[in-house]
Amino acid sequence: MNTLFTSESVSMGHPDKVCDQISDAILDAAIAGDPSSRVACETLVATGLVVIAGEITTNARLDCQEIARKTIREIGYTDPSIGFDSETCAVMVTLNKQSDDISQGVTAGRGLHKEQGAGDQGMMFGYASDETKEMMPMPLIMSRHILTRLASLRLRKKIAWLRPDSKAQVTVEYGPNFRPVRVHTVVVSTQHSPSVKYATIRKTLIEDVIKKVIPKRLLDDKTIYHINPTGRFVIGGPHGDSGLTGRKIIVDTYGGMGSHGGGAFSGKDPSKVDRSAAYMCRYIAKNIVAAKLARRCEIQVAYAIGIADPLSIHVDSFGTGVINDNQLEELVEKVFDLRPAAIIKKLNLLRPIYLNTARHGHFGINDPDYTWEKTDSVAALRKAAGLK
Repeated sequence: MNTLFTSESVSMGHPDKVCDQISDAILDAAIAGDPSSRVACETLVATGLVVIAGEITTNARLDCQEIARKTIREIGYTDPSIGFDSETCAVMVTLNKQSDDISQGVTAGRGLHKEQGAGDQGMMFGYASDETKEMMPMPLIMSRHILTRLASLRLRKKIAWLRPDSKAQVTVEYGPNFRPVRVHTVVVSTQHSPSVKYATIRKTLIEDVIKKVIPKRLLDDKTIYHINPTGRFVIGGPHGDSGLTGRKIIVDTYGGMGSHGGGAFSGKDPSKVDRSAAYMCRYIAKNIVAAKLARRCEIQVAYAIGIADPLSIHVDSFGTGVINDNQLEELVEKVFDLRPAAIIKKLNLLRPIYLNTARHGHFGINDPDYTWEKTDSVAALRKAAGLK
């Protein structure tokens, strides 16, 4: 029997994503001024209010208020009449320095061990699949493409009634061997000006957005469309719902198709393995799939705070591997160095590249800054596996 799977994406104007972007914009500013910065920055937004909190140790000079306002301005919240505006919102900043107890565990030469250790305990996951060119789950990629087009149309002022807050959800029907067959249902909710008619919203979103990004072969006369299902979405953004950094971790990763260790990414410098090791796991999983060693692959690693080497490595190819999972685990250990300092060096993570990751997803983006999306370890994996 065929099966259904659904994934969701949210726009750059969603309240939680506003927070992710502010936190990562502050991280970028810190790293740009001081690559050794230690950053754990959280943001909260509500009607007319931004609160920035956390722990930052840096030699960079940070104007967090201006960084927040600039980020909000770029998202498109520039009109006080919609309840949240970059120039009139209050911005409160309450930041401390990183705890010395944590710092000694993630700084080489300090603490109990000489090497830079993991910034926290926990487990991180990476996933890849050959079902899309991005090697990502199709439901997530389709929902993301919808919102990327919506954002482009809004920011280029091609559709005047669009506002920043929106969500998309796509249900894909999978057939034998978990292969995508068709798009079963599409849900899009977008904030809009009060003057536009519902019929205009529905027609525009189906014809000029959904059908422009989802391949025609995946849509049919049975595909279900739910467009602004309540009938009205005028009050939105931080005025409609409060937001908080790190509340969209499934949107940020694999749309529920792959596992998640629970740690958010945004606002965290790469000494935090919640972020850097998750990026590395994606890199490994994608290279395994690109090397045709498996059609689907999930990697799990686990760490203890202050310890450099991972406690465990687990590979699951969901029965699609050309070699068994134990052999794939041996390949991972042989080919990849999973110590935090090695990950940071391999992926070149001490750069101000993080704001964009908080906008339309951390994985499956074709951008040179997304070094964890490269497939430059394919030859090494195949050689280690004894394949040409």
